[in-house]
Amino acid sequence: MSDATLLVELLTEELPPKALPRLGETFAITIHKELVARGLADEAAAVRPFASPRRLAVTVAGVRTEGVAREVTEKIMPVAVALDADGKPKAPLLKKLEAKGIPESEIAKFERRMDGKAEALFYTSTVPGATLDDVLAEAVGVAIKALPIPKVMRWGAGEAQFVRPVHRLTLLHGDRVVPGCVLDLPSGRVTRGHRFMSRGEIELVNADAYEATLLAEGKVVPSFDERRANIDSQLTAEAARQQAQLGDYADLLDEVTALVEHPTVYVGQFEEEFLAVPQECLILTMRANQKYFPLFDADGRLRNRFLIVSNMQVADASNIVQGNQRVVRPRLADARFFFEQDRKQTLESRLDRLASVVYHNKLGSVRERVARLERLAALIAGQLGSDAALAGRAARLAKADLVTEMVGEFPELQGIMGRYYAIHDGEPEVVAEAVAAHYLPRFAGDALPAGNVACAAALADKLDALVGFFGIGLVPTGDKDPFGLRRAALGVLRILTETPLPLHLAALIADAAAGFGAGVLTETDFEGKLFDFMLERLRNQLRDAGQPVAAIDAVLALRPTRVDRVPARLDAVVAFQALPEAESLAAANKRIVNILKKNDESLPEPDVALLQDAAEKTLFVRIGEVEPLVRSHLAAGDYTESLRVLAGLRDSVDTFFADVMVNVDEPLTRRNRLALLDRLAGLMNQVADLSRLS
Repeated sequence: MSDATLLVELLTEELPPKALPRLGETFAITIHKELVARGLADEAAAVRPFASPRRLAVTVAGVRTEGVAREVTEKIMPVAVALDADGKPKAPLLKKLEAKGIPESEIAKFERRMDGKAEALFYTSTVPGATLDDVLAEAVGVAIKALPIPKVMRWGAGEAQFVRPVHRLTLLHGDRVVPGCVLDLPSGRVTRGHRFMSRGEIELVNADAYEATLLAEGKVVPSFDERRANIDSQLTAEAARQQAQLGDYADLLDEVTALVEHPTVYVGQFEEEFLAVPQECLILTMRANQKYFPLFDADGRLRNRFLIVSNMQVADASNIVQGNQRVVRPRLADARFFFEQDRKQTLESRLDRLASVVYHNKLGSVRERVARLERLAALIAGQLGSDAALAGRAARLAKADLVTEMVGEFPELQGIMGRYYAIHDGEPEVVAEAVAAHYLPRFAGDALPAGNVACAAALADKLDALVGFFGIGLVPTGDKDPFGLRRAALGVLRILTETPLPLHLAALIADAAAGFGAGVLTETDFEGKLFDFMLERLRNQLRDAGQPVAAIDAVLALRPTRVDRVPARLDAVVAFQALPEAESLAAANKRIVNILKKNDESLPEPDVALLQDAAEKTLFVRIGEVEPLVRSHLAAGDYTESLRVLAGLRDSVDTFFADVMVNVDEPLTRRNRLALLDRLAGLMNQVADLSRLS
């Protein structure tokens, strides 16, 4: 047999569900890559990955029994080391040839060519193609090692290691078993299907029949993507029959797909009395603990029905449905009990318990942190012209739900439960909403807090964390960010720029730092480092949004502290770049910056009496004419118009550099011309550093 479909399958115990899609994809990609590298498959070969709870598999079409021979060129050594003056081989070359098994007679075929700055010898040889039987087991071993598995295990008496015990290995090329041994298992053609619905052990006739045979005889849908689509279709159809909505269920769909081999959807229900509990609690109970899909009405309110994805298809599903209903009922009862118990104490009464909860051993308790948040939130709200007392109250209560029974059981509900308990305690609605919203945004694309009180609480929470950890030297490094500081920084930036809020970032950092006790923040210049960190996050955020890199660099070069104005500045710079005068002015600006860099003395205002050439007099007059207009547009936040006005200086600036020598010998004239350029640079670079556009 020459070309045929290759099947590789590992039959295992239940694989980690959340990792299953990546395991299946990596396994398939790596095996195909290894076959291509050995000349046994083409890059464009059809590759089909399979991943189910108890198997990883792949089929690759058109795999050859024997790879094609190929030419391989390798560098031997530099000519100066290999050959003497007469071109005869030296001892190092002969020794290397012997080690590689290359006959001395082949030296005549060596190619001499430059390798960097030295001439070297290169040897081209024909390497016979690998045979599938010889290398397949090795390729599978490479694929296993490439899997993203954090921890492996041993089983039985062998030395094999994998994420779960492996029971069978199938290596099938067409209808032929490829000999080999992987993880102490010899290859074969026998696999197993569903634990209960399969007809037993299944002998695979050939690789092409793998998927159809598993489905027909083993009652297994081996493709992760097809199984996911199958479940999704059943869920959607059943939700429609129930006249209900599924809400956001993509993550749970992926997890459930990794838990079942033959999915079938059934409907369960619970008593309506449980709907008195906040629906977030019930939803989390059903999704996280039981892997059920809650159903909602058209307004997003939870109904007392849910969908079960079972691994069994039976004629009478009553036992399955009733069994799941019996299991979920105590969970819902627990949620109701926690909710009722928690409401017996106010959030205010729980604050003292936060004193025994450590935030960080160098930054004190959560109670101490709450005092900082209360102060900072009130300060920020005052700067926004909002109610400082309400913002302080929201921050004071924001962490109190951490010591409730419900959040102790479901940490994901922190903030959410605080809102419910604040409403029950009779707190103002704006305070209750801010208690929930102070964690926002929790991830990229998440909603922002609404209203100045909620924004003040959210900014206080994130800024306190950023300042605290930067202040004790615990900053993110590489891909490590255990305290979520990158996420906190992006949250601050999104709130400031997208709301937007007229606040100074540097001042916010300083205000947050002032809330820590003496000697707590031990790092030097941590405020400057944090500000740089924030600007770098903003730079990345703008790049990801598709903004031009040169424009971003020009705007952020000024280290703007009012980041809410950055989008408008960017728009102005992009519009400026489209003007015909832009390139010339940017180049002139760069020249001005370079000239001024060489001057180390302070410069006064230019003196009109010291102006000599017509070009410098004209430039002085033109600067005086446009300066009030530019400053007026800047004050109004019209950055685009301010740059358009500056573009009118191009002819005067070009003439100045064409006709005027700045660094003349006469010191007063030189200093006055430098002062003129300094005034021009100060005027031109208030929106962005235009020299960065050159």
